[in-house]
Amino acid sequence: MNKIEKARVKINEIDREIASLFEERMKAVEDVISYKIENNLPIFDEKREQEVIKKNSSLIQEEKYKKYYVEFIQMMMDISKKYQKEILEKK
Repeated sequence: MNKIEKARVKINEIDREIASLFEERMKAVEDVISYKIENNLPIFDEKREQEVIKKNSSLIQEEKYKKYYVEFIQMMMDISKKYQKEILEKK
């Protein structure tokens, strides 16, 4: 197996892990929206989002990846808000 094939195998393994973690995260999002509905809270909480971005981006060791991770976490939160909105609209 050459270098690119090895890298692709590794990426595929990581993608499987990410898919599983994504599902876990979305299940947690369901708990969040249930709480927000019960307590009449808005879906979007800018302060909380900024805290999450700051805290999680500090976990990135390689500075060259940090801005991409911030973009990644922001996209995940956008997906979370979109899903919460769909749940809210169904109720």
